[in-house]
Amino acid sequence: MELIYYPSADAVKVAAAADEPLIAAIFFDGKKAAVSTVDISPEHHILLMNAGFSDTDIENTFRIVFDRSGADWTFVCPENYRNIPYKDKRIKAFHKDGFAVIADFLQEVGYIVGIDIPKRYRRHLDVLTKDTY
Repeated sequence: MELIYYPSADAVKVAAAADEPLIAAIFFDGKKAAVSTVDISPEHHILLMNAGFSDTDIENTFRIVFDRSGADWTFVCPENYRNIPYKDKRIKAFHKDGFAVIADFLQEVGYIVGIDIPKRYRRHLDVLTKDTY
């Protein structure tokens, strides 16, 4: 995975050593990710622009804020995710893919922590808990 650190790898590593919260936007294919501190890039679209991407690339990324206590996933599944037309199947795929890609990213940057979906984003998970019988 290609990691793009903003403003620099050294600055992010210093923040990580102090266990400051970090923010990341990880592209769906798992090939690239942008990482910064939340003080420098307080929102994911700002992080993407700071790292040289378009702010509209936010629709192509899994978004997290993390520290040594865990990673909070901004769980927002785009309507066109993997061109899956059915909302329930799309959200299930996004959920499964996201956990895999985010876990790979976290391991690569040296964070072996849990991934949590904060309560405010869990409304999308209704689809995953519906009885399918």
